[in-house]
Amino acid sequence: MKLMHIGDLHLGKSLGEFDLTRDQEYMLDQLLGIVDQQAVDAVLIAGDVYDKAIPSEAATRMLDYFLSNLAQRNVYVYMVSGNHDSDERLNYGSNLFEANHIFISTKYEGNLQKHTLKVGEDETDIYLLPFVKASQVRHFLTEAKIEPYDDAVRAILDQADIDESRNNVLVAHQFVMGKSEDPELSGSESLGTQSVGTVEKIGCDCFDAFDYVALGHIHSPQQVGRREVRYSGSPLKYSLSEVNNEKSVPIITVCGKGKVEIELVPIRPMRNMRHLKGELKVLLDKSNVTAPEDFIYATLTDEEIISDAMGIFQQIYPNTVKIDYDNSHTREIEQVDISKIAENRSFDELISDFYRQMYGCEISEEEMDVMRTVAREAGVLHEAG
Repeated sequence: MKLMHIGDLHLGKSLGEFDLTRDQEYMLDQLLGIVDQQAVDAVLIAGDVYDKAIPSEAATRMLDYFLSNLAQRNVYVYMVSGNHDSDERLNYGSNLFEANHIFISTKYEGNLQKHTLKVGEDETDIYLLPFVKASQVRHFLTEAKIEPYDDAVRAILDQADIDESRNNVLVAHQFVMGKSEDPELSGSESLGTQSVGTVEKIGCDCFDAFDYVALGHIHSPQQVGRREVRYSGSPLKYSLSEVNNEKSVPIITVCGKGKVEIELVPIRPMRNMRHLKGELKVLLDKSNVTAPEDFIYATLTDEEIISDAMGIFQQIYPNTVKIDYDNSHTREIEQVDISKIAENRSFDELISDFYRQMYGCEISEEEMDVMRTVAREAGVLHEAG
């Protein structure tokens, strides 16, 4: 049997001021095309289906379109919620969905949900583990000793009494680490994951009973530990740190107990995301301009700050998301010890030094007044004048 593993769709997401609805619709159609080409029997969706807990109308419409098309193809769907999803909203209509072979698990309620997929004479048990917190697990498994987050997931799996003689697949949205290192982070998941230290990390050996583990939460496609424990990654690039990612969809063929084949099928976006670096005139020279509709992050190496650089850039690349600088001034600032600079210095002195380093000239009194006003409104400056 063939399974397609996807996750971190983030339907309804925008990129800066740019709406991604058309890009996500294009991506969903491409996924449906892969389902047809690969003769997929079931789709595993590993959480963060929506970008926000309260999804937009466009986001819910896209999910309805995708699930309806899978149901029309008689393709089974196994979906769990992620930390971006609302349990209630993603679970809405789940009983009706089951009649069309769409199975959704959005909240852990004391048991690991299990469904058996049968294709011909072959059977695979598919387990669904939505995003959980240790406190949720303690509420139901009162006898289990649960301290770190890893304990909570192990307790859930122990209680599930998994028959290891059968084909077993798990769909989960968690932060899973290898035996010696963490997965490669990128995008919006980075900050939240790094801030929890080791508390919410799960060892990949936790999943040894499973022939394949379909993970969501990390946007960079990769295996964790063994090749059968895998993050599909987000199907689109959602941040600058993902510009070098080669997005793909894992197609898993279960050939029998312990026999799993994995093929990574590339996904091509409607509009790519690229990072350009160099002087503005060089980057925008006609001979260097390619794919102007792509989403662009630009790093300018010009020594002087260019007035309305964004406006100039968007005349050529209308979907420019962000512009920053890498020159002698910015590198000098990066090497400065901020704590020592701020020590025994007034607000005016700090702003004057910063302005001088950035622009190579003195700040005017009028400009300083503006900075003082902004600082007071932000609560940084408390003096009267």
